[in-house]
Amino acid sequence: MQCVFVLDKNRQSLMPCSAARARELLRKGKAVVFRRYPFTLLLTERAAGDLQPVAFKVDPGSQQTGIALVADFQRGKRMLWAAVVEHRGQQIKAALERRRALRRGRRGRHTRYRPARYAHRRRPEGWLPPSLLSRVENIWTWFCRLSRCCPLTAVAQELVKFDTQLLQNAEISGVEYQQGALMGYEVREYLLEKWGRQCAYCGAKGTPLEVEHMIPKSRGGSNRVSNLTLACHLCNQAKGTQTAAEWGHPNLQKHAQLPLKDAAAVNATRWTLYRKLQTTGLPLEIGTGGRTKFNRTQQGYPKTHWLDAACVGESGAQVYLAYPTDVLHIKAMGHGRRQRCRPDAFGFPHAHAPRAKSFAGFQTGDVVKAVIPAGKYAGVHRGRIAIRFRPLFRLNGFDVHPKYLTLVHHADGYTYTKEAVPHSPPA
Repeated sequence: MQCVFVLDKNRQSLMPCSAARARELLRKGKAVVFRRYPFTLLLTERAAGDLQPVAFKVDPGSQQTGIALVADFQRGKRMLWAAVVEHRGQQIKAALERRRALRRGRRGRHTRYRPARYAHRRRPEGWLPPSLLSRVENIWTWFCRLSRCCPLTAVAQELVKFDTQLLQNAEISGVEYQQGALMGYEVREYLLEKWGRQCAYCGAKGTPLEVEHMIPKSRGGSNRVSNLTLACHLCNQAKGTQTAAEWGHPNLQKHAQLPLKDAAAVNATRWTLYRKLQTTGLPLEIGTGGRTKFNRTQQGYPKTHWLDAACVGESGAQVYLAYPTDVLHIKAMGHGRRQRCRPDAFGFPHAHAPRAKSFAGFQTGDVVKAVIPAGKYAGVHRGRIAIRFRPLFRLNGFDVHPKYLTLVHHADGYTYTKEAVPHSPPA
């Protein structure tokens, strides 16, 4: 189980405790629930305690980002808490494209529209598109939240996904690459991302993959990544000294030249996130994707975002993970739309956003507990509500009166689900 965050009576963060200890504190009345997500207790008596170093470790991704809190005890490093943050960058990009198409259509029809802005638009230094900036802000938001409920003393970030020096020159010389422990990890991780972790020829997944030359070295091929792909053992042996085109796959060379969309998003945001984390004043450790994979495979952990976060940098070489455990899956949902006028499919206004966002003390997205005494839906229900500006809210597919509702967690732009880890500890 994951650890539970604890605050003293002055709301200062203490070391997280185990779930069993948290239940004992609640049963004895020594603590109350302060927040549901992340689950935090507020002590009613204690005001101070001993603290150990706790690092906030993050593995940034385009679609999902792994977060882990790792404490450094005298007996070694141990992961206290982990989460996966699912970003909404693609949704933001799609919404901006719809708005652009709507405005362009209204300009073309010479109807009422917002004039296009070109010459007088000025972008500040370090500007990022909203779809990319949202990824940075999601991570920063959770760093700020966790720093308020856990005594963080260090930060670790996977700054670069791949070692570009090795990718550009595969024949680079030196002890670090020719004889070092990280030899081959950078290129292999790059190829796994590029080819979707499957055989490029037969599409096999879940099988050992081998690095394969599309143009064999015996035919003049090189070790550059533009000539490398992944193949299962059977396909690699059957292809032999033929080129990929001769073996019936002429499209692979074209696919090898395609850019990595997700990797480009990570590369575009990594330095912005790095500079934000620098403003915390905490020691900041950085590492590459190859180093992360090396640490994870050496410890026998499976490929997951949150385990990658725990294994970032040199400090991720020996991290103890207690089994079984739960991981909090956090999905960014946004805070609603700022658009006041809601147009139809043809760009004509047909509705307006309400002035208020809440009614009867609730707003859409709140996590509530409903105790319905009688009727078809009698019983206890939990979930998120969608409000109407009358005493009839929507909960789990049916209508409920707000007098039966108890607020559990305020809407904060995210949804939460717990995921049980099915893995067993490494042998």
